[in-house]
Amino acid sequence: MRGVIFDGKQPRVVDDLAVRAPGPGEVEVRIRAAGLCHSDLSVIDGTIPFPVPVVLGHEGAGVVESLGAGVSHVAPGDHVALSTLANCGTCAECDRGRPTMCRSAMGRPERPFSRGGEALYNFAANSAFAERTVVKAVQAVPIPKEVPLTSAALIGCAVLTGVGAVLNRARVGLGESVVVIGTGGVGLNVIQGARLAGARRIVAIDANPAKEAAARQFGATDFIDASKGADPVKAVHALLPTGADHAFECVGHVGLIRQAIDLLDRHGQAVLLGVPPAGAEASFRVSTMYLDKSILGCRYGSSRPQRDIALYAELYRQRRLLLDELVTRAYPVEEFTEAADDARHGRVARAVLTF
Repeated sequence: MRGVIFDGKQPRVVDDLAVRAPGPGEVEVRIRAAGLCHSDLSVIDGTIPFPVPVVLGHEGAGVVESLGAGVSHVAPGDHVALSTLANCGTCAECDRGRPTMCRSAMGRPERPFSRGGEALYNFAANSAFAERTVVKAVQAVPIPKEVPLTSAALIGCAVLTGVGAVLNRARVGLGESVVVIGTGGVGLNVIQGARLAGARRIVAIDANPAKEAAARQFGATDFIDASKGADPVKAVHALLPTGADHAFECVGHVGLIRQAIDLLDRHGQAVLLGVPPAGAEASFRVSTMYLDKSILGCRYGSSRPQRDIALYAELYRQRRLLLDELVTRAYPVEEFTEAADDARHGRVARAVLTF
């Protein structure tokens, strides 16, 4: 079968992958569409250290092919969106409704794939850049068949991370103000999460002025073009004189993390969603934190995927959540190199690979 692998030097599209049959508590899914997220690119460029060789991809949707023993919530033929959380469901964190903190869901890649006799790792417990993959049952969430799979794929990362960060982690309140730094796939979902939460002012910041139209379509009330040399912090204060209630950094740059903190109002929250290089350190003026400011890390939108994916699919059906508009272009998997180049240079909100 076809798939995208990374051997530590370069990514390649191959056609001789194999994946084992699902074991107890597992599901085999035929992938129809998979979003190309910057986390995939970060593995390639070394920002996210990961063992190799690995089958990439983690934002996918498809059709259930077969089931391992004990799986009852889906059946062959069901359409599913996949999450990256292979959480155990029984530990204290899972019991508290915090599956993103489950230690079974962190840093334990398996090797269900093989190629020429060599075992390959899965990425983010998912590996959606393959025609078929095997995931834990908890990762496969049934969705209505009328939701296009090219759109449904994006729920599993960009939507869960962006919208979830607003609703689950920051808990943005009605009438509050939000600043979003970076308007890629995650940033646009932060924007629409803020819209869904009823934020009164949603300010988008990006160095690419061509992204203004999409930012406003998703719910931004204002757009700051960071490419013109203006100080974004001053520009935000021109719009929000006392500062913002919430700022979301969606790029992964330590200088932008500092900006997110500096543009906050008293009691404001800076939420970190972008992924800087491992070992990166950020700085801030400690004295400003005594005004009840907070810096919040956020893993995967603090999501509960079995609940949240179903919720977002329903909001899409009600036309309250935008999905189709995220898919700038669908690429056959053989065009992975072009898709990755377009994603790196911001020419697409989300590139989607299709099988």
